[in-house]
Amino acid sequence: MRASGILLHISSLPSPHGIGTMGAAAKDFVDFLVKAGQAYWQILPVCPTSYGDSPYQSFSTFAGNPYFIDLDLLAKAGLLQPEEYESIDWESTPGCVNYGALYQKRYAVLHKACARLLAAPPADYADFLAKNAFWLPDYALFMALKDAHNGVCWQQWEEPLRRREPETLAAARAKYAADIDFWQAVQYLFYTQWHDLKAYANAQGIEIIGDLPIYVAEDSVDVWSCPQEFQLDENLVPTEVAGCPPDGFSATGQLWGNPLFDWDAMAANGYAWWVRRIRHLCGIYDVLRIDHFRGFAGYYAIPYGDKTAENGRWRTGPGYALFAAVKKELGNPRIIAEDLGFLTDDVRALLKECAYPGMKVLEFAFDSRDGGDYRPHSYPTNCIAYTGTHDNEPVDGWFGTALPDDIERAIQYLNLTKEEGMNWGMMRGIWSSVADLAVVQAQDVLGLGHEARMNTPATLGGNWCWRALPGAFTPELAQKLHDAMELYGRLPEKPAAEPDETEKSEDAEKAAEPKT
Repeated sequence: MRASGILLHISSLPSPHGIGTMGAAAKDFVDFLVKAGQAYWQILPVCPTSYGDSPYQSFSTFAGNPYFIDLDLLAKAGLLQPEEYESIDWESTPGCVNYGALYQKRYAVLHKACARLLAAPPADYADFLAKNAFWLPDYALFMALKDAHNGVCWQQWEEPLRRREPETLAAARAKYAADIDFWQAVQYLFYTQWHDLKAYANAQGIEIIGDLPIYVAEDSVDVWSCPQEFQLDENLVPTEVAGCPPDGFSATGQLWGNPLFDWDAMAANGYAWWVRRIRHLCGIYDVLRIDHFRGFAGYYAIPYGDKTAENGRWRTGPGYALFAAVKKELGNPRIIAEDLGFLTDDVRALLKECAYPGMKVLEFAFDSRDGGDYRPHSYPTNCIAYTGTHDNEPVDGWFGTALPDDIERAIQYLNLTKEEGMNWGMMRGIWSSVADLAVVQAQDVLGLGHEARMNTPATLGGNWCWRALPGAFTPELAQKLHDAMELYGRLPEKPAAEPDETEKSEDAEKAAEPKT
């Protein structure tokens, strides 16, 4: 079925409390999507952000971001008083998140809410702890220990804690029991609000596309609790780290710095860690986008300690064996493969064997720095078409930075005009394509430029902070999108109407008539 969606991270929703949350504005956006004839809401990873504020560098692959917990909903539940948070200066602007202020001020508010929750735990609290026992105790202990060590990386903790000696861990759990309780309660609040929001969206026919970063951060509970799953030396230090080689967008490549997986060790246990991870994420999203899919065919390994990605080497990934293990345990989860970047025959073969839809980014069709053929006439039906992703300029930003020849090529191919708007012409390009699903950035829907770019890869500072202004998603904009979806055959199918009681009675009488 042809369909369409909008990419907007939760952090980018309007909010008076410093960052987008899972509260009223999130449900308002769902309502907007329905009126706009959309079927999907795509978001970025919802895991906690760490240094650099990136959702792709998280303390945990399983935990939810505490910043997304809506304070007004906590007040409605009796866990906060309005005066405990309404007067706080979050030091942000309506269009930009201030993560430093959130870190300094948000947790004090959440401590008050969690204290009240733990004083009289809800009926489902024990069940939540039991269902999440495969990751939550380690995460809560990890965060408690980070607080006790002033936030430094676990690599700088005392050696018995670094190596998770059982007696030391038991003593830490006893010493920091109250802090552990807090971090577990925070996750209960997150997932309670998350499941409520997802249920609201699903009830109106909106499905949520979530995101799985291929790698995890070195300073994460994932590496600390499962060092055997990663390429670490005898001192628990990474031997090589993740990134991308130099290309037309970066002369020195991209140095992500994430530890690499020990694929041989993972294969020996049936990729159990990956199965747990994908099972969890498929349980909270309707569709799962896997970031950097090419890393499963072959991955770029950079010597630990290097300052650029220039000295890296390509190494063989797990290939289809990992996804065979996933399918054996989970069936056929709905997965989108982010197959962008340096593509080789082994990546194409893996995508074909998995049968996952890949991604086509329209900006790359005209950008001479990319070199791939992403023109809509070449799209297969089994793909997801994008104007751009969170790593790209919004359309209007791209036209402000692209080379003149690249701009002219786009204008000629799509017959773009200023009267229509470059953003609307580019969106038209993917809506009119044969791609089963077309997804546009909210920034493109709003006609925003470089100032609204979500992330510039290989840069620090100024990323991940853009927010939509209150009132941006208007009824008029919804109608304009709805009209476009109707024109290009992307409106969601309406559910078949239930027969009325008269029709049911007539059908029953006909069924009871003797057959001749």
